[in-house]
Amino acid sequence: MAHSNLVRHLRSALPSEAHNGLLESVLPTLIDSISDISKALRTSQHVSRAGSANAFGDDQLNVDVLAEDSIRKAISQCPFVVAASSEEDPTEKSAQGTSTGGIPEEHYTVAFDPLDGSSIIAPNWTVGTIIGVWQGKTALGQPPATKQVAALLGVYGPRTTAILALRVPGFDAVCLELGVGENGSEDAEIIRPDVRLARPPFKTRYFAPANLRAAADDARYMDLVSRFIQNKYTLRYSGGLVPDVVHALVKGHGIYISPVTAASKAKLRRLYELFPLALIVECAGGKAIEPADGTNILERPLGDLNETAGLVCGTADEVDLVKSAFLA
Repeated sequence: MAHSNLVRHLRSALPSEAHNGLLESVLPTLIDSISDISKALRTSQHVSRAGSANAFGDDQLNVDVLAEDSIRKAISQCPFVVAASSEEDPTEKSAQGTSTGGIPEEHYTVAFDPLDGSSIIAPNWTVGTIIGVWQGKTALGQPPATKQVAALLGVYGPRTTAILALRVPGFDAVCLELGVGENGSEDAEIIRPDVRLARPPFKTRYFAPANLRAAADDARYMDLVSRFIQNKYTLRYSGGLVPDVVHALVKGHGIYISPVTAASKAKLRRLYELFPLALIVECAGGKAIEPADGTNILERPLGDLNETAGLVCGTADEVDLVKSAFLA
């Protein structure tokens, strides 16, 4: 399905002239960047430290820098993206470099994790890109549930796919899966036009327990994992946030848990990881909450670009079960 067909599909869900730039420029540009990162990864045979660290203190790999540069270059050519920040460079700054042109009436801020899963890329496991698109000049202080209007997950495995969610107030939410080819948005194929988590009964139930070592120090987490095993849930955990969440979306069921305990502090970035994932999961009919207090991920505005939290997301009933276990 060609780029024009993809745009027509999105426009049928969002028939608003006020969002032409989002549908015809911003989202195609981001899909193009996912294609570019995919091609670059296929030719990056050596994964090594870049000799630098990001603002969170994580060592940067050469592929982190490659993905960061690819997205920055792509959005610098999109006039509707006026500001951007990333996990590698968590400072909102102009996406257009030194351009002094006026800001268009329709404009967006992009926040992204260029390459999630760096710790598992050396053995050639699936990794991904996480992108959130916000209406306006900043993501700071904005209500995430209404101002983050789109999110993308790029999935780099044996093939390159993307999950795209679009939710603009006043219109129905959209969540679809794309096959991303060599030419990005031009030859992107809509694999599933309506990604939805299934309703019970479930043939197979899946769980993805992140940071399983934390269960050794937290009886609630250990009891929860034991309950999943005793009830014959199937373990599907790779160590990569993107592939583990996408697995649930593809299979129609799943629960991803990244707990916050006394010995295991919150590590996931709210802006660059949790907000986009939460939008996608909600658009697919699921839930995403913070395990520390059970609140919806998209409920609380961002006060600082560096904020972190835990994550429980996936099939709604399973999220409720985990919430009750952690907050009992």
